[in-house]
Amino acid sequence: MRWRKFNGETISLPIKQAVEDAIKREHAIGNKLKVCIGTDSQVKGIDTEFATVIVFLRERSGGFMFIHNERTTQKFSIKERMLVEVAKSIEIAYELCDLFTQYEVDMEVHADINTNPSFKSNEALREAMGYILGMGFAFKAKPEAFASSSCANKVVN
Repeated sequence: MRWRKFNGETISLPIKQAVEDAIKREHAIGNKLKVCIGTDSQVKGIDTEFATVIVFLRERSGGFMFIHNERTTQKFSIKERMLVEVAKSIEIAYELCDLFTQYEVDMEVHADINTNPSFKSNEALREAMGYILGMGFAFKAKPEAFASSSCANKVVN
């Protein structure tokens, strides 16, 4: 998996090491962190592009994020695509959760799923919420799910 920073700089370290280094650096300068992980996708022709983000929020001091883009030609229903987004977020959250516990960093998984039943993405809400909460992670959906609906949305190509 290739990750990058928002400025386009490639992260050459394995993502777990890059995240640990970022946490250590931020803690060393006195910043308290919270991490939000989310994925968004966009269908363009036969391609579906996914963007997964790890958003680091500094308490009262801005933030930064790491980004991973992935493209597939696999076809998805809207519900399937929403659940694939959630699965991608959970995959990275699971890989990193021991670091967040070790360094006492709060973490949430954000799903780009609307809580309003009149939106098509809402079909996936119950399953997504069960999946995320069942893994033991804090869960946010739209409109609170800014990691997926704003951050990832901006970097999906």
